[in-house]
Amino acid sequence: MGVMLVLMLPLLLLGISGLLFIYQEVSRLWSKSAVQNKVVVITDALSELGKECARLFHTGGARLVLCGKNWEKLESLYDSLISVADPSKTFTPKLVLLDLSDISCVQDVAKEVLDCYGCVDILINNASVKVKGPAHKISLELDRKIMNANYLGPITLTKVLLPNMISRRTGQIVLVNSIQGKFGLPFRTAYAASKHAALGFFDCLRAEVEEYDVVVSTVSPVFIRSHHAHPERGNWSASIWKFFSRKLTQGEHPVEVAEEVMSTVRRRKQEVLMANPIPRAAVYIRALFPEFFFAVVACGVKDRLSVPGEG
Repeated sequence: MGVMLVLMLPLLLLGISGLLFIYQEVSRLWSKSAVQNKVVVITDALSELGKECARLFHTGGARLVLCGKNWEKLESLYDSLISVADPSKTFTPKLVLLDLSDISCVQDVAKEVLDCYGCVDILINNASVKVKGPAHKISLELDRKIMNANYLGPITLTKVLLPNMISRRTGQIVLVNSIQGKFGLPFRTAYAASKHAALGFFDCLRAEVEEYDVVVSTVSPVFIRSHHAHPERGNWSASIWKFFSRKLTQGEHPVEVAEEVMSTVRRRKQEVLMANPIPRAAVYIRALFPEFFFAVVACGVKDRLSVPGEG
């Protein structure tokens, strides 16, 4: 009996590996069919996440509209996509200069896209501007810039493209947001406020457009780290905040987030929270035990202010 078990174990492992491979291949083909021939607009396509989304959706056969603030970098992204994809199975991406913090140009860009393709099937609101510092040291002008880029810009673009989706009774809007749309952290007042506002808008919009078969999705990672980011090493004193903060700041790799965005589009999911157990639990602690949550966060601020050089 023991010998048979030993002989069957490799076969069992081989069978499981084969099933996993088949599942991955089916998922990959399913993802491609979900975006093939679809007009997909990606804002801030020059960010790490934007580039990864562009790569996935381009190889999937989407008609890409890549938005960014730098024309030379957009052309470089264009060349990298064209060089690795099969031209017989992909479409030439359209490049568009767009700075979402400049609200006056957003409507013109949206109309340009509609004039080019006649519709937009999928809008990926990816653009995001970050700032970190004490609230009283951040100017109102910077507050406005953050709010324009993270909130007013995306909703302006959405509002211009939305009537087309409603009239066609199809479409999907994906907001790449942040866990700070769920709760705020110290020294990120402007950023957290903009993410709260964006999440509130798109949560309301989801209910409004459901009857038109337009899907509104939010993908909220803890944060998106760069390809070469290393774990943060500080000299904070030992505390509960130290444990909490380090777990909270372990962000997602751009490739992982891009794959989740593709999965969200394919499965038409409404809300995705990309977080390990600690920040995921923090969302519920903030809702159920706010006083405890605020005490932990305040403790972290005191620890940081007590460290020389971290005023």
